Amino acid sequence: MHPNQQRAAAAATLSLTVTALFSTSLFAADQQLDPIVVTATRQATRTNELTSDVSVISREEIDQAGASTLAQLLARQPGIQYVANGGEGTNSGVFIRGANTNQSIVLIDGQRIGSATTGSAALSRIPLNQIERIEILRGPASSLYGADAIGGVIQIFTRRGEGPARVNASTGYGSFNTSDTTIGVSGGSDLVSYAVQAGYLNTDGFSAIRNKRSIFYNSDRDGYYNKNLSANFAVRPAQGQDVGVNLLASKGSNQYDGNDFSAMGAAKNYNSDQTVGSYSIYSRNRLHQAWTSTLRLGRSTDQVKDYAGSFRDSTFRTDMDLLSWQNDIRLPVGEALLAAEYNKQRVSGSTEYSVSERTIRSLLAGWNASIDQHRLQLNLRRDDNSQFGGETTGSAAYGYQFTPEWRAHVSYGTAFRAPTFNELYFPASGFFAGGNPDLKPETAKNTEVGVNWEKAGHRFSAVVYNNELSDLIEYRPPTFAPVNVSEALLRGATFTYDGRFSDWGLGVAVDFLDPRNEENGPNKGNRLARRAEQQLSSYLTRTLGNWEFRGEWKLVGDRYDDPANRIRMGGYGLVNLYADYRFERDWALFVRANNIFDKDYETANDYATAGANVFVGIRYAPR
Repeated sequence: MHPNQQRAAAAATLSLTVTALFSTSLFAADQQLDPIVVTATRQATRTNELTSDVSVISREEIDQAGASTLAQLLARQPGIQYVANGGEGTNSGVFIRGANTNQSIVLIDGQRIGSATTGSAALSRIPLNQIERIEILRGPASSLYGADAIGGVIQIFTRRGEGPARVNASTGYGSFNTSDTTIGVSGGSDLVSYAVQAGYLNTDGFSAIRNKRSIFYNSDRDGYYNKNLSANFAVRPAQGQDVGVNLLASKGSNQYDGNDFSAMGAAKNYNSDQTVGSYSIYSRNRLHQAWTSTLRLGRSTDQVKDYAGSFRDSTFRTDMDLLSWQNDIRLPVGEALLAAEYNKQRVSGSTEYSVSERTIRSLLAGWNASIDQHRLQLNLRRDDNSQFGGETTGSAAYGYQFTPEWRAHVSYGTAFRAPTFNELYFPASGFFAGGNPDLKPETAKNTEVGVNWEKAGHRFSAVVYNNELSDLIEYRPPTFAPVNVSEALLRGATFTYDGRFSDWGLGVAVDFLDPRNEENGPNKGNRLARRAEQQLSSYLTRTLGNWEFRGEWKLVGDRYDDPANRIRMGGYGLVNLYADYRFERDWALFVRANNIFDKDYETANDYATAGANVFVGIRYAPR
């Protein structure tokens, strides 16, 4: 059967399955309120009023992740695939709708994080125990957040406090001599709220390189440790007046297999110490019944120190300062968004860049409205970058509520990615020509259509998208100078279902992705590296008294590790299990078993992944 016929048959089967599920009489009795999210519009909006593709990961789902990494948790969501160069603490990233790992942005409590030299955020350094919830916006979002939001936006919200003072704690132990412990305190009143959380993780890990024929292979275990802290504090001296601070600091060190192309070098102990931080202070003030102003001042840091034995091999540090002023104004029809931002990025360390800082001044405007059955969202943003000038991005979306259960949306948006400091200014050495200061931003144009169905705790959605990317940056031989030469097309469809049947819960997400190189040349028509054309993520839960059981099944199609599509990595399937037993109101024992059939697979060629592994723990979380 032709691949397109296979996809059509799979989509039809999924549609029939979902229809059968909807036709049952097992719906919950009460309609649940839709959650409120902010990432899709930068304003508090219920999910049933959105004209974009958004999902939310709750604290409950995070608790069920056990000792999984943030990238692994994200990869269980619709439209996301991930790659990692080994176990915990190693370089990892996610492809949102097939976009590169540096073509999506990560926010922590509204503050952007990441490296201005590589262009990516260090997902491996963000511990799950510090997170209250995660919002994922799929699709270009530069008209809201500026550069690099081609694939989407991941916003992480750290823990908050409310109500009487309470302590939470969790500790556990598992495979690879892994231990993970966290403790926190939180509370709040009408006047003040607070939350402080600290954690420590340590694991012996496994060898990052699995191919014994690789020159980088070293059979020793590549371990990792991380210590982390978050703090949130807010004061409300009067109704509508809110002043607060947000803080997250994470410091860790991982071992990895060397890269100096010699057997002697491979035998060395290589370590990477990395510190990631996000700090901000904000003032949210209701200046008028219809006007709320939010002023935020913050900084994020990303510092990496690499060691070969006891010798410090390199240091890279990024500091990003942000000053933003956002105004939310209720209009006779809809709500307006007016904002100004100032961002300064500085790089420092062992590498001397000819230019080591840049500033970005931004203005943005938006309008959202729900008029009877109609939903509308318009956004426009102008970014003026001191390195390459200005970029204007925009988006327009329209949605219609056909019935109380059915709604649909169509949208168009543009986005861009700014060249990194490495791509622009990395010093030349040997045969390498170094950076190219004449690079232009990568750009994207995305069109999508989606339909949603919701009833009594059951949700179904289908989204089809087409994202055209231009001026992609490649390192071209023989000098490997970065140049704007490539074009790519990311098109696909995502089908999701999530619902409750009495004591049962069921979720299915099926992704079809066609990530193609569109540049004229030998690789034209090839699939982009490390992307699968099909992926399925599913779960089944059952509540039995004080017991909660969860099973997960994940299928990922084959991938290629190189642009020429010569190095093929086979598809794989993973089965994970989770159970917890609440032996007291606020106490629970839990166990998570990942990859229970010990599947041998790769997300990056020659790099190892964890086999069958177990993590067992105890949690105290007052309700």
